[in-house]
Amino acid sequence: MLESVLASGGLVLLRDSVEWEGRSLLKALIKKSVLCGEQVHILGCEVSEEEFRDGFDVSINSQLVYHDLFRDPLNWSKTGEALPEGALGALRAMYRRTDPGPVIIALDSLSWLLLHLPCTTLCQTLHTLSQQDTCSGDSSPVKRVCVLGLLHEELHGPGPMGALSSLAQTEVTLSGTASQTSAHILYRRPRQRPTHKIQWFSILPDFSVDLQGGPPLESQPHPDPDTPLVDPTTHLTFNLRLSKKEKEAKDSLTLPFQFSSEKQQALLCPGSGQATSHIFYEPDAYDDPDQEDPDDDLDI
Repeated sequence: MLESVLASGGLVLLRDSVEWEGRSLLKALIKKSVLCGEQVHILGCEVSEEEFRDGFDVSINSQLVYHDLFRDPLNWSKTGEALPEGALGALRAMYRRTDPGPVIIALDSLSWLLLHLPCTTLCQTLHTLSQQDTCSGDSSPVKRVCVLGLLHEELHGPGPMGALSSLAQTEVTLSGTASQTSAHILYRRPRQRPTHKIQWFSILPDFSVDLQGGPPLESQPHPDPDTPLVDPTTHLTFNLRLSKKEKEAKDSLTLPFQFSSEKQQALLCPGSGQATSHIFYEPDAYDDPDQEDPDDDLDI
C-alpha cells in the first residue's frame, strides 16, 4: 500500500475524521520515504515540531527538513525563526528548490492551510507544487514530487473538498471497524479510468505499517430445507393478485377519462331529442349594470 501511494506522485490527500485520525499514517509514509532515500520536507502547522517528531528515531529525525509554522505563523515575534512570508511563502519556497532528486512534501495539515488561505490561491499553489516532474527553473530535471496533504474532511464544505479532490492524483480515506483501520484508496491516472482499492492495516508504535486482511464476513444463517417456507402474503388485508374473472372485469371497464367514439359523438353532436341546458342570471342589488363606469359602485 505504501509503495503504491508514494509512487503515484502529485498530490495525495489523506482524508481523516474524528473517529479515524490520519497523522499516524502520514508519519508512517514519511518514515517509509526516508528509508527509501528520498528527501522529505515537512510544513508543520497544526502541532509543534517536538510533538510531530515524537516517535521517530534519531536516524529518521536527522533526515527530515522541518518548516515550522506552528510556533509563530504570522511572524509576530520578529525573531527570524518564523517563515517571513507565512504559509504561502513557505509553499512557494518549496517549489523554487534546486535539488534534482525525488522529494516528499508533507503538509500537516492541509486543513489548517485551507482555513488561513483562499481556496483558489491554495489550489493554484498546490498544482504548481505537485507538477514539478519536468523541470524546476534553471535546474536539472526533477524525477518526482509527491505532496502529502492531511485533510480533516469534517471541517470543510463540499466546495473546497471538491476542488482539492479534483487536483489529487490519489485519495486515501480512513475508516474501519472497532479494532481495525481501513484505507479506501482512489487512484487517478491521465487517460485512464479511476481505480479503487481497500487496504486494512494498523500503525505500530515505531510508525511501521502492519498490513492485514479485511475483517471476516459475518456468517449468514442458512435456511433448513426441511422447514416449510411461510408465504408473507397470507395475512394481508388486500389482494396482490387478481383472479381470471377479476382480470376480465378490469379489462372490460371503461375509465371515466377514456372517450370512446360513441361518447365523443354524443357530446359533440347532441341529438334533437336531447335536452339542452340554459343559464339564468338574476342581477343582485349591488351589481352595476353600467359597463361604461365599472367603478360606479365604489364610494370614492
